[in-house]
Amino acid sequence: MASIVRGGLVFDGNGGEGQLRDVLIHEGRVKALLAPGTPTEAEPIDARGCWVTPGFVDCHTHYDAEIEFLPSLSESLRHGVTTVTLGSCGLSMAVGRPVDLADMFCRVEGIPRRYVLPLLEKVKDWETPAEYLTHLEKLPLGPNVCSLLGHSAMRAAVMGIGRSVEAGVQPTQEELDRMTIMLNEALDVGYLGLSINTLPWDKMDGKDWRSRPTPSVYARWSEYRYLMKPLRARGRIFQGVPDISTKINAVLFFLATMGIGRPSLKTMLITLLDTKADRGTFRLVGLATRLVNGLFKGQIRFQSLPHPFDIWSDGLEVPVLEELVAGAEAIHLEDPSERSALLRDPAYRARFKKQWRSWFGKAYHRDLREATIIGCPDAAVVNKSFGEVAEQRGIEAEDAFLDLNAEHGNALRWRSIIGNDRPEWVKWIMSHPGVLIGFSDAGAHLRNMAFYNFPIRMLKRVRDAEKSGQPFMSVGRAVQRCTSEIADYMAIDAGRLVAGSRADVVIIDPAHLDDSVEQLHEAPIPEFGEFRRMVRRNDEAVRTVIVNGFVAWNRGSAVPGLGSDRAFGQVLRALPA
Repeated sequence: MASIVRGGLVFDGNGGEGQLRDVLIHEGRVKALLAPGTPTEAEPIDARGCWVTPGFVDCHTHYDAEIEFLPSLSESLRHGVTTVTLGSCGLSMAVGRPVDLADMFCRVEGIPRRYVLPLLEKVKDWETPAEYLTHLEKLPLGPNVCSLLGHSAMRAAVMGIGRSVEAGVQPTQEELDRMTIMLNEALDVGYLGLSINTLPWDKMDGKDWRSRPTPSVYARWSEYRYLMKPLRARGRIFQGVPDISTKINAVLFFLATMGIGRPSLKTMLITLLDTKADRGTFRLVGLATRLVNGLFKGQIRFQSLPHPFDIWSDGLEVPVLEELVAGAEAIHLEDPSERSALLRDPAYRARFKKQWRSWFGKAYHRDLREATIIGCPDAAVVNKSFGEVAEQRGIEAEDAFLDLNAEHGNALRWRSIIGNDRPEWVKWIMSHPGVLIGFSDAGAHLRNMAFYNFPIRMLKRVRDAEKSGQPFMSVGRAVQRCTSEIADYMAIDAGRLVAGSRADVVIIDPAHLDDSVEQLHEAPIPEFGEFRRMVRRNDEAVRTVIVNGFVAWNRGSAVPGLGSDRAFGQVLRALPA
């Protein structure tokens, strides 16, 4: 049956101003944009007083595990995200053994391995990238799903996990050719491209290879360059994680994207961020992006957040501590008593302090006067920073940090802001042409981050600026940045509300783009036992979410069948260049 979204201010995703239109939907497509009140027998969906936008596109998630037991992906869907991207950061479930996939995925992405490994062993019925997409198509998806092929997964599958994480061991020519064949087969069936990771503080889980970097980190640039050839020829994406500690290899990504005398390479990187540890670099990167994309015909984009980058941690369980050798040494120990003993060891504490205070390779600011304790069995330290606790105890800040972690372990919970804390520079990032709005990490770092509703938080900032009389971006442009701009770059059928387009629609009540979009909650995940994820929810702001013509979320609740016996979303495959 046809439906019609009536009475809303429609932003079609092309960047223009909103227009009062009724959106007629038939068989999963937008049939027409009609004058308000046009007579029709279609079932009405009320959007009076609301904004009507295309479904938002999330270009960076790690839902690769969650999609197997919660295919509704409702934590993104409820915020109007109707298309999500799997396979980021060199990690994907497309190929490989369950144990290897769990070991590569779980520690890096802050997801409990004790649940993920049995799940993969139970559900894995695929061996090839093509079979993986076929598997996804059988799931009762909430949003649409597209995927990159993860280089770590491919490398481990071809070389064997042991050789893939052995320093100095490089693939043979035959293995390189097998990886190229696998990549081409993935591109043939619609993968968006290839994702890699060069960040050495992303570590393996499990027992056999625990605390080694993930396989992609061990590759030389010549291996990446070999795999760029089919991507460049087909106009597909090369998604990468630079080594953000040293930042030196970012130059190689810039050189790779250039299109002088050859096709340019779509290069999508993490992330343009105004970090507290390094205030100036993001502006230099922004300038370099403009120059390379302009003068040298590049296609480099940085996935970026339109709001502060804040993190939470249970004890030491947070990615930023992995950048220290001493931090990774402590996290390596899974037994709480062994970890506590290490943290109390004087020699270890000396190593930790020396590394913590080093300016070299510093992605996290490490200012313990800023890191605030928000939960602890010792109530006297709650709502104080580690620096304040240290001052009260007459000790150094690092000693207070190590003491509290040694005593309370994961019962100690603390919060810190990594960057994007200066509103004017966040607006600069939001407006930069070299940015793709995204990097939610949805489905990962479940206890550390809460970025699922990033498009709504962006729209709030744009609307607040307009209301204050100091606009920096139109609402139409903000919608475009979260929809068609990303979809076009990734070459997928999404992101617009025009005749013939996919009927992914979001109805937003702008009156509720208020401070509620910043409120934090801890949401249970029954499949993970007592585990609770950090989320921000704003169910009054997003009134209705339509996926492929069907209402999937309405007024704060999932519709019957979402994620169980009914598929709303589809697997989206890259369109031909």
